[in-house]
Amino acid sequence: MTESEERLPPAVRTEALEQLLTERGLIDPDVMDGIIAEYETNVGPLNGAKVVAKAWTDPRYRRRLLDDGTAAIKELGFSGRQGEHIVVVENTPAVHNVVVCTLCSCYPWPVLGLPPSWYKDPAYRSRMVKEPRAVLSEMGLDLAGDVRIVVHDSTSEVRWLVLPERPAGTGHLSEEELAPLVTRDAMVGVAKVKAP
Repeated sequence: MTESEERLPPAVRTEALEQLLTERGLIDPDVMDGIIAEYETNVGPLNGAKVVAKAWTDPRYRRRLLDDGTAAIKELGFSGRQGEHIVVVENTPAVHNVVVCTLCSCYPWPVLGLPPSWYKDPAYRSRMVKEPRAVLSEMGLDLAGDVRIVVHDSTSEVRWLVLPERPAGTGHLSEEELAPLVTRDAMVGVAKVKAP
């Protein structure tokens, strides 16, 4: 067995660490549960999904979102740390946008929550700018050869959010029905939204 095979699953290690910190009085489980709930319900991909669904169903909101992402996102009540300046770019059949942060892991927390581990990985950060089509393919997104890929590099001053293409066959769905279809990965540009 290799060392990585002998390791305990992350959930087990996390639980053991939490128990140890609680026993030593370093954390309060109720406070931790509150923080987790905050990121699961009030900060995160669910917020971004609501922004996308509104843009898909309200053409005037979509225009405001593309003109001034920060202000339009704030209209829905989503703002705060790491969301001070968000630029929104729209995927179309001809252009596919994808986001990376080559320097660290700048990410729009109010609408996407905490960044996934792959987003912070040095391989993703360096390769996405050099060979985006290959990286997207490795992540399960194969784009037609005539689709232009535009890579946006987030910084501490500007964070990017992708407005994914609305999937075909969803014209009859409401904003509330569309939001659950939108994934974090689609809002970063490494996936497409799938019809139900």
